[in-house]
Amino acid sequence: MKPELFYYLQGYNRRSLTKDIIAGIIVGIIAIPLSVALAIASGASPSAGLYTAILAGFTAAMLGGSAMQVTGPTGAFVVIVYGIIADHGLDGLIAATLIAGVILLAMGLLKLGSVIRYIPFPITVGFTAGIALTILAGQLNDFFGFGIAKMPAEFIEKMIVYAEHLDQISWPNLVIGLIALAIIILWPKINRLIPGSLVAIVVTTILIQFVDLPVATIGSRFPDLSGGFPAFRVPHITFGTLRDLIQPALTIAILGGVESLLSAVVGDSMANTKHDSSQELIGQGAANIVSSLFGGLPATGAIARTAANIRNGAISPVSSIVHSITILTITLLFLPYAKMIPMATIAAILIIISKNMIEIAEIKKLLKAPKTDRLLLLSTFFLTVVFDLVIAIEVGVVLAAIFFMKRMADVATIKEHTVQGHPALDSVAVYRLNGPFFFAAAESLIQSIDHEIVENEAIILEMQRVPAIDATAVNVLEKLARKCHEHHTRLYFSHLQAQPMDVLRQSGFITEHGEQFFVTELQDALEACNDLMN
Repeated sequence: MKPELFYYLQGYNRRSLTKDIIAGIIVGIIAIPLSVALAIASGASPSAGLYTAILAGFTAAMLGGSAMQVTGPTGAFVVIVYGIIADHGLDGLIAATLIAGVILLAMGLLKLGSVIRYIPFPITVGFTAGIALTILAGQLNDFFGFGIAKMPAEFIEKMIVYAEHLDQISWPNLVIGLIALAIIILWPKINRLIPGSLVAIVVTTILIQFVDLPVATIGSRFPDLSGGFPAFRVPHITFGTLRDLIQPALTIAILGGVESLLSAVVGDSMANTKHDSSQELIGQGAANIVSSLFGGLPATGAIARTAANIRNGAISPVSSIVHSITILTITLLFLPYAKMIPMATIAAILIIISKNMIEIAEIKKLLKAPKTDRLLLLSTFFLTVVFDLVIAIEVGVVLAAIFFMKRMADVATIKEHTVQGHPALDSVAVYRLNGPFFFAAAESLIQSIDHEIVENEAIILEMQRVPAIDATAVNVLEKLARKCHEHHTRLYFSHLQAQPMDVLRQSGFITEHGEQFFVTELQDALEACNDLMN
């Protein structure tokens, strides 16, 4: 285990430190309104979001495997966190985050970083878009100022409740939300260095103080909000707690791992670096453990913050450490003043986050992709919106596995191979197998040559283009060999690659069938059949 930070500290100089400090301060300022907004959207307090960014960001930078990754709360977790808090309370969320951190840490130590990459791209695009729509739906209460005290967790139920309260729109809240939205959208045309979300917070907070508008604020939602560092607390986890929380914890771990590694890949492409995926999982696991021990939220690598870090000249993980220190300093000094921020402004920030999460260009490409990819995208999206993220990922992965097996089965073929000029060919059938020979294809392939057992004195299976076989294929070959033996038909194998040869040898099939029936070249098998023409 060697964190990326150690590599970059070799030859580190004052110029590198200056660049990292500048980038870290800028990203820290960007992260503050996002962390507050995401925490509130998750059903937690604003301070939980800030201390997640501080503690998780610092820990992942110290122990992670990516050079410029910035870790903290992200939109991808909002739906799952909201659901855990609704079902198990804040203590349940803290316990689930701790368990998820342990899972991520174990995956990293076991070098399983590459396994997460097996989740197909349409699934990640689909559930990300579904999460974005769900987050957006959750903000309409504060944006329009409906004042609904208890919102349902499900998307459809939310829409029904909003429709029932259309006559309760608070125009002051809506005006503040629209002003904040306009600032966030238009401000980058004026200045790209200072985040538009921060400008929107400052402007709308000052505006409601001077105009004295009757709008909901963070203080009215969280009256006990105050500064100070959170207390260290180890959650009490029993066997029953573990049983109840293992599924959401696994979801947090998988989602956090996927999001972090995607963010690391984006960072590599922007900065021409190469991350260590397993080390990154170790860093993210440790980050979630530390965050949970101080009452924080689940954390993962944040693509937008990582990109901002690189664009502002970051050199090493030191910039992410500076980002955490910046947030800590501002939180300790100014957190009590956050009570004055309008909730409609927080909603506007989250609406923009939701919009940016939906990868329109990628969705357009996938809608032109093969039918199975389109089905994966749409099913994951709708299941995330209508049900929840856990069901969406489970169904998406199962569908992806089924589609993959179907594709592999379609690729696998068996065709009669014509060989000219050999005297034994009148009584010998030669077949060439192509593609992986596994459970989804084995039975049907062999059935296609079943009649040849009676009609020929020998069958040769040429397997030069078979890269792999499984236990089902071995079982099918054993049945084929027995039937050939019953009809006194010889069964030869030629051109076996390393994996099929190892599997057949370990299963005992080669010894039982006879070493002489396994040859290197097709010509060797044909020569062995010479006596058949007599």
